[in-house]
Amino acid sequence: MSSRGPVVTVRVHPRASRARAAWKGDVLEVWVTAPPVEGAANQAVLRAVAKELGVPVSALSLRSGARGRIKTVEVTGVDVRGAVRRPSRESS
Repeated sequence: MSSRGPVVTVRVHPRASRARAAWKGDVLEVWVTAPPVEGAANQAVLRAVAKELGVPVSALSLRSGARGRIKTVEVTGVDVRGAVRRPSRESS
């Protein structure tokens, strides 16, 4: 059985006026301009999560929530200690 990487809970805001990401506790809130149609928002979310964590998109996989606003994203193939670059204080 393969080992799993760290998991990030993501709350998505599709069709936002601008793309951004901010941590709210242990949840990464992601605003994407893409609509939730044919996976467009999911791809935009993965790109935003990759940018926020400082990992390539190929290191991410959507474990759950493909059709919902709350998603679980797994990070694989990277050093866990370097995967998350959270700011020292939360952005509001």
